[in-house]
Amino acid sequence: MQGLEQASDHDLIALVARGDHAGFAAFAALVRRHGPSIRRLARALTDDVAADDVLQEAMVDAFRGAAGFRGEGSVRGWLFALARNRAVRHRASARRAEIPDTPLLQLGVEAGYGERPERAAERLEQRDALSVGLARLPPEEREILLLRDVEGLSGEEAAEVLGLALPAMKSRLHRARLRLMAALRETGGSDGE
Repeated sequence: MQGLEQASDHDLIALVARGDHAGFAAFAALVRRHGPSIRRLARALTDDVAADDVLQEAMVDAFRGAAGFRGEGSVRGWLFALARNRAVRHRASARRAEIPDTPLLQLGVEAGYGERPERAAERLEQRDALSVGLARLPPEEREILLLRDVEGLSGEEAAEVLGLALPAMKSRLHRARLRLMAALRETGGSDGE
């Protein structure tokens, strides 16, 4: 069903809610469209191994709950909220501290073909410094930075995913950015730009 790739998220979730063959195809289109972003969020909140479980569980929740989607917000934001809830449950059941094993920045930085070797080395140093800085932040601050600065959610969408009022989300985002800058200055990864 090639036309599904161009359909809006709201149209796709309505098809999923019907539960027929078209609903399965629409669900597959939603997974292709949003699965990588949902996995990145799950990975930021858990670890590589648990991220796949969180993604799968969140998508099952979405499939089962499609008929209950009220359409008040974005489907993408709803999917992020489902994944976040699953990740929180996973962390609670695992009862362990969340520390990422690999650099978070690698999610948003691409290699850059044809780049000068000096620039590539500089970029690697910056990525490593940013990774160290992010690892020093509490999970709530890494989460808000991922949602807003990596995934590009609007302020309203991020606030909805986090269950916060918009002013509270803005305050948390500002604090997270300031703490990240302070961590980068400590490690020498930023010149204060």
